[in-house]
Amino acid sequence: MLNQTASRTIAVFCGSKTGLDPIFTAHAAELGRGLAIAGMSIIYGGGNKGLMGVLANSMLAGGGKITGVIPRILLEWEHQHEGLTELIITEDMHQRKKIMYERCEAAVILPGGFGTLDEMFEMLTWNQLNIHSKKIYILNSAGFYTHLIVHMQHLQDTGFLYDELSTRISIFKTPDDLLLELNQKL
Repeated sequence: MLNQTASRTIAVFCGSKTGLDPIFTAHAAELGRGLAIAGMSIIYGGGNKGLMGVLANSMLAGGGKITGVIPRILLEWEHQHEGLTELIITEDMHQRKKIMYERCEAAVILPGGFGTLDEMFEMLTWNQLNIHSKKIYILNSAGFYTHLIVHMQHLQDTGFLYDELSTRISIFKTPDDLLLELNQKL
């Protein structure tokens, strides 16, 4: 059973589209529900479309607290979610990411596009530079990140990383396994 008394905040980075595989949507919904049940809070990009919307709606349906952080320029593009616990509107993407990083205890990466990768790699870079020590968890739904994980391992194998990849990133195939890890580590 997951710990229901904690007030831990998880940043979730994911797509403003759902992608083509239905498992992406299913995993986003499972993660949102599971974090709500575990008593954790989410901070995310603030959108109501794609995996962002699925995640937020499942978190809210489970009675969880969710904060959205969205830059003014994306208000129409990502259609900010109107039912969030809190919505923060920032002036730019940099301010958005900084707020999300400051307010979370760890980050979860779901399938997404360039924005999701940008957020993940900036967080990894800040982690490597000891700007923060927050753990990053990848939910590798249907092998979505397998090619990228292989390439990141190549970075390590060819001497471009300062530490083992596993000191910064943990990879999971299912939301249940990821939720168990989060509950044990945070």
